[in-house]
Amino acid sequence: MKTVCNICPHRCKLSEGQYGFCKGRICRDGKVICENYGRITAIALDPIEKKPLYHFNSGSKILSVGSYGCNLACSFCQNYDISMVNGAEIDYGNTTTDGLVMQANGLKDKGNIGIAYTYNEPLIGYEFVRDCSILAKKSGLKNVVVTNGFICEEPLRELLPLIDAFNVDLKGFTKEFYKKLKGDLDTVKNTITIAAKHCHVEVTTLIIPGENDSEDEMEALSEWLSSVSSDIPLHISRFFPRWKMQDREATPIKTVYGLADIARRKLKHVYEGNC
Repeated sequence: MKTVCNICPHRCKLSEGQYGFCKGRICRDGKVICENYGRITAIALDPIEKKPLYHFNSGSKILSVGSYGCNLACSFCQNYDISMVNGAEIDYGNTTTDGLVMQANGLKDKGNIGIAYTYNEPLIGYEFVRDCSILAKKSGLKNVVVTNGFICEEPLRELLPLIDAFNVDLKGFTKEFYKKLKGDLDTVKNTITIAAKHCHVEVTTLIIPGENDSEDEMEALSEWLSSVSSDIPLHISRFFPRWKMQDREATPIKTVYGLADIARRKLKHVYEGNC
């Protein structure tokens, strides 16, 4: 007997003790749970702009936490040391939802406004994000999710009332590119569209030479994003060689600026990152 995970479109069918594609969810006692619940691999008090969120409580800070695992397979991953492993392959600390919210509240005097679920793909730890967000909201804290947006619609809609802001990583704008990443462009577009109706949303696209750096693709991306809302900020970031793409050159700065100029034809708020 196999159990289906319903958090993301992989819908992994898992036998007892088997990990899902994401390496953070596992089948235990006939149920798929997030094994990484409360397991923290990274935590820091960051400027909100680092998420990046430029139009959401700018100038403030937010307690940023991450675990391990991811439901995409990006060969250019910037955080591969935590996102491409399971719990047996990495050191982590344990926390409770109460403990994390208490820590976040204790940092208010340092400018903290809430909790950002980030670093790895936070939504594979869906239950932890949900449970923390409920407590955080009761404490008057903001909840921010930095995500690849590859999540099924039902759990997304369940979570939305608890979330104040999303930054969604739109990896590119072709189905072929997303196929390489083991993801789906339409799912991510749907996430952005739905989230933008409920809370603040910003979008980030990492530009990789020879992969998603064409002017036509940026024109299509920005035109679609403007159809959702021309007010959604777009962050166009520069790729640096990482993980399985260390043989590539960093994105030329002029490419990033040129694509940003194209995006500005449709969008009101476009920012060049890591230049």
